[in-house]
Amino acid sequence: MESDQPLDAYSRVVSGVAAELTPRVASLRVPQARRGESLGSAVVFTGDGFLLTNAHVVAGGQGGTALFADGTSASFTVVGSDPLSDLAVVRAGGPTPPPAELGEADKLVVGQLVVAVGSPLGLAGSVTAGVVSAVGRSLPTRGREAGLVEDLIQTDAALNPGNSGGALADANSRVVGINTAVAGVGVGLAVPVNATTRRIISALMRDGRVRRAYLGLISVPAPLPAALRERFGRPSGLRVVEVVSGGPADRAGLRPGDLLITAGGRPVQKAQDLQRLMFTEAIGQPLAITVMRNGALVDVIAEPSERVAA
Repeated sequence: MESDQPLDAYSRVVSGVAAELTPRVASLRVPQARRGESLGSAVVFTGDGFLLTNAHVVAGGQGGTALFADGTSASFTVVGSDPLSDLAVVRAGGPTPPPAELGEADKLVVGQLVVAVGSPLGLAGSVTAGVVSAVGRSLPTRGREAGLVEDLIQTDAALNPGNSGGALADANSRVVGINTAVAGVGVGLAVPVNATTRRIISALMRDGRVRRAYLGLISVPAPLPAALRERFGRPSGLRVVEVVSGGPADRAGLRPGDLLITAGGRPVQKAQDLQRLMFTEAIGQPLAITVMRNGALVDVIAEPSERVAA
């Protein structure tokens, strides 16, 4: 009997999360002008009918129908969509189940148990479990607006077509991510729920869109040299791998190979650290950036512009 106990404990956690979240995850049907309808999932996250899903699920649609696990349904309208984070907010026109609790993805660690709850192929109540395989992944955006959805959670919890927009939850049934893509066999990706995405969600609820500042560079985490690790008390910065010609970073003199140490006086170690600075208040304002270049620290001033849809 002792050998069965770990499996029993695992099963209790997964079944507990499923029981808590399945009623709060809807199946979305979104009519599309040129391709019938798209199917996906959405998570109720407020008591007054707001649901969180993926931008690619609503994909230009204006509304549709949300179907819940108890057999009820409600029409919904699209409140706002942000392709650069692959997040969208919709609002049901009728009663919805109580909201799910949003968690904090920044506290996730590789190997941690997560549970995916969605409605693949329009069938409510699909539950799979796995672990966090990696964090900080990126994925090209879909549709007309070119870019990368960054800082994604990678999991081996199986995701199926229609799982997009569903919940990725921790063992306490807190939603730590919104499932966004199947990246390969046994590889799923989810948009994290954290301080950055909460700002995005708030902007979508308030304005229907997200205004973003734009630097025009692509970077990846990279280790700091030993002397800088000791000086700054952290192990890594962001290596610039590409600078968009004519963009704010290019005009400021940033170059591929530069190692970003700070931006706006704040340490940068991962893409999210830079993303947190790229909102409305940064547009057109001087942004001090310190980089290491050829073994020396160099200070530059960039002026982010507003990112506009293609």
